[in-house]
Amino acid sequence: MKATDLVESGRYLGRSLARSLRLMVGLPDYDVYLNHMARKHPGRAPMSYEDFFRERLEARFGSGAGRCC
Repeated sequence: MKATDLVESGRYLGRSLARSLRLMVGLPDYDVYLNHMARKHPGRAPMSYEDFFRERLEARFGSGAGRCC
């Protein structure tokens, strides 16, 4: 294994760990969303950060209807 391979592996591990920690505490990853939109849907405008965050909260917790707490 080359030193450059080891450095790249460390970077990948660091990015993966950071992403996992954000997901564990419920922080959506806007940068990943932007990259996805650019790659898979280049003709569509991405949501603003505020709209993205609101949509992720609703997807996670729902609209609040039917919940007891």
